[in-house]
Amino acid sequence: MRIGELSRRTGVNAHQLRYYEAQGLLEADRGANGYRTYDESAVLRVRQIRHLLGAGLSSEDIAYLLPCAVGETPELLGCPELLAAMRSRLQRLDDQMATLAQSRTALADYIDAAERMGNQTYPPFDGADPESVPA
Repeated sequence: MRIGELSRRTGVNAHQLRYYEAQGLLEADRGANGYRTYDESAVLRVRQIRHLLGAGLSSEDIAYLLPCAVGETPELLGCPELLAAMRSRLQRLDDQMATLAQSRTALADYIDAAERMGNQTYPPFDGADPESVPA
């Protein structure tokens, strides 16, 4: 099948399919006319890629995991290298979540403090002409 049909069958636009190919996630043959052609297994492969992207994995992670993927969802075979890669990615996500939680707490604290200060104009004016204060 050509890229347009693969796009229609998977709901993934052709630009993304070409990106998957460039990342080594998807293989295409070239016809005599230079057009990409995909076999039937490409539909399953694209669905696997979409599920794995939805899990927050990078295209680099997915390239590593795809040989262990079985089925559309996909299920991943539990080889040690695969588990190590997924645990590493999970740790990165946990670290990012902790950082975001800290940032959120700090921002909420600033908002609370500002609300306690009341509704004042900024910068505070000390009797000077407001027009003469730089914006």
